[in-house]
Amino acid sequence: MTVYKRRKRSKSPIIISIVIIAAILLLIGGYFGYNRFILYQYPIKYQEYVEKYAAENHLNKYFVYAVIKTESGFRPDAESDVGARGLMQIMEDTFDWVKFKSDDDEAVYYDMYNAETNIKYGCKLLGYLSEEFGNVETVAAAYHAGRGNVNNWLSDKRYSLDGVHLDKIPISDTAHYVDKIKKAMDKYISLYDKK
Repeated sequence: MTVYKRRKRSKSPIIISIVIIAAILLLIGGYFGYNRFILYQYPIKYQEYVEKYAAENHLNKYFVYAVIKTESGFRPDAESDVGARGLMQIMEDTFDWVKFKSDDDEAVYYDMYNAETNIKYGCKLLGYLSEEFGNVETVAAAYHAGRGNVNNWLSDKRYSLDGVHLDKIPISDTAHYVDKIKKAMDKYISLYDKK
């Protein structure tokens, strides 16, 4: 009489299947978690105001979002060590200059804590700088270091060969700021500009 032994089924194919399924689920979850994290890092807030005042001042709205993210992290109550206020971190003398240029008798500097007013003034400032300088990098440098500094740099061959673009920014904080603005703007465009 022949005795047939029953072969034990190997558990390894089941374990391998479970590991593969778990890995796929982790990858899917990781992808969506990463995307959620990136969107959290680059939010679209105050959209109504940003889009309105960016359009009025002929600005790329993603440039405005990049400035707000870099300046205040979208905190309307932000105040810097030197007294810059609000979402777009506007200094009092800058506020006075924009107020004079735009012939506005209503606003006061305390209004820079108001999201809409701050974005309105910040976009007007960026608009004036865009008219004067014409490109995002130079506008960002002027927003950070001031028009006077940027005009001096543009007229100096050590910093600008063509008098329009800055080949080198002599203040490291401003150079770092411009780089952060460019990277944030690029990230906003890649995340939200689905043309």
